[in-house]
Amino acid sequence: MDELDSAIVRELQADGRQSNRALAGKLGIAPSTCLERTRLLQRRGIIQGYRAEVSFKALNRSVQAMVFTQVRPLRRDVVTSFEQSVTRLPEVVSVYTMAGSDDFLVHVTAQDIDHLHAFLLDQFTNRREIIAFRTSIIYQHLTNPVLGPLPPAE
Repeated sequence: MDELDSAIVRELQADGRQSNRALAGKLGIAPSTCLERTRLLQRRGIIQGYRAEVSFKALNRSVQAMVFTQVRPLRRDVVTSFEQSVTRLPEVVSVYTMAGSDDFLVHVTAQDIDHLHAFLLDQFTNRREIIAFRTSIIYQHLTNPVLGPLPPAE
């Protein structure tokens, strides 16, 4: 990616709904150039999509938690089955496959603490492959909305 590509990506991360004309104006380039470069970034997989960011509270998901999970046996079929089944649960936001003492980190949401507790009892304690899990409540969830490329490793 060159400087123009980086600028396009940065601007679209800040506001993915802006028009191509507005984006081109901010960057000081022709709209046709901006559209061509944006489409190329999409074809190369650098821009993977556009989405609306919705408030968890507005979706009746006031409680967030991270569930650190260990499964056994650590075989490909067990890992794949766990990943596929857990990502289909409506409470699950994301699943991270990890290295280290925990095999997965599962980001979940619930209406309240009672629902979170019931979800964990129903979905984590009844699974034979889960040998242990621990839950940490999230008080605040902050993200960096605009990411740029990091310098190459030396």
